[in-house]
Amino acid sequence: MKQLLILSGKGGTGKTTIASAFIKLAEAKAYADCDVDAPNLHLITEQTSQSRKTDYYGLPKAEINTDLCIECDQCRQNCRFNAISADGKYKVDSFACEGCGVCELVCPAGAIALKPAVAGELMLYKSEGEVFSTAQLKMGSGTSGMLVTEVKKQMKSAAADVELAIIDGSPGIGCPVIASLSGVDMVLIVAEPSISGISDMERIINTAAKFGIKTAVCINKFDTNIQNTEKIESFCIEHGLAYMGRIPFDSEAVKAINNGQTIVDIDCLSGAAVKAVYNRTMELLLEEGDGP
Repeated sequence: MKQLLILSGKGGTGKTTIASAFIKLAEAKAYADCDVDAPNLHLITEQTSQSRKTDYYGLPKAEINTDLCIECDQCRQNCRFNAISADGKYKVDSFACEGCGVCELVCPAGAIALKPAVAGELMLYKSEGEVFSTAQLKMGSGTSGMLVTEVKKQMKSAAADVELAIIDGSPGIGCPVIASLSGVDMVLIVAEPSISGISDMERIINTAAKFGIKTAVCINKFDTNIQNTEKIESFCIEHGLAYMGRIPFDSEAVKAINNGQTIVDIDCLSGAAVKAVYNRTMELLLEEGDGP
């Protein structure tokens, strides 16, 4: 399975819009949304099948048995995260608890235990040979990278014979992006021609480079700032990065997304441009091996 990962250095560049168009153009049989903090690919790629939902357990959380607690205060004093309060009976704030286990270790009464805690929900949609893997991280959980790994593992397991998978990643360069990058064949970075867009594009390019992954760039909403678009194109030439092309700002694209459609489902300027970007991207992805 060849895996194409679509990333952006910042939110709002149109990464998911382009990912959904690629999925439609490729008639992809396997795809995933690895933005587990705020997944939204499912809003554009209509899912007709029932999803299989499973709880995802991240780091354990401490629980205090108040019947055994002798209120010695050792747990509260030794908690580095201020997760234990003593208003009346001792209790643990699950949002603040990091599951380090110090409280369990210092408790002389054996009143504290680390117990599995639900950190999110994994979802798998599967029908007629098509697999879509996604997840939703629970508020306050810090295990986004590990959940992304499970999303990708679930997709690969359910679509072992599929030759191409398209993955919609997270914005930024944090843990979910690092986990998304692992094991993919190519990264397409969606940049926007703004000052912050250029800065964050450079950060995600540097992050991908540390993995030694083939990387390409396209510019979305290029006509909102031609000068910055030209700066991005010059940057790609200077650093030997594959440049896939420009996609214009398009009010018709906004209408399509609001109607739950991809930009290649309608006749519009952005849809025509993304088709050219898609063709160049597939050529680059498959140039060193057999294609799907």
